[in-house]
Amino acid sequence: MTLAYIGLGTNMGDREANLVEAIRLLSQSETVLVTSSIYLTAPEGYTDQPDFLNGVACVDTGAAAGELLKMLRGIELQMGRERPFEGAPRVIDLDLLLFGRAIISQQGLEVPHPRMHLRAFVLAPMAEIAPGLIHPVLHKSMKELLAELRPGYRVEKWVDNKDEGSG
Repeated sequence: MTLAYIGLGTNMGDREANLVEAIRLLSQSETVLVTSSIYLTAPEGYTDQPDFLNGVACVDTGAAAGELLKMLRGIELQMGRERPFEGAPRVIDLDLLLFGRAIISQQGLEVPHPRMHLRAFVLAPMAEIAPGLIHPVLHKSMKELLAELRPGYRVEKWVDNKDEGSG
């Protein structure tokens, strides 16, 4: 079994319900150990779109990294994810952030996620649920990586869902 961290994001429809549904679908095949609070974040890159709700889930999986990524893509499709252009609004986005201490670089699969250390919407929930977890390439904790981010990002805790069976 391997601990994997999954980034979740949504900015279309009932955003909170989208996150809940993604976790429900994920828990059908993986053991979800903990989820972060939900964070309200501004879009990056393509900014002419609604704000996102983001979070992170830690799962205990027996799947290989490629199999887990395939399952995440399946959940996205099941929930209606479309990819009309890079950075488009989305009903759900599921990213494989970390897979144990593995470092994987192959076609279609990069672990750790190659931009996770640059994204406040990933690091804020990661620092909440695993502040001391060390990035296997950068050798810094999630809390340290969050502290090193450039100022000016907007990530606000939206809902503390810890009391709803997520922790």
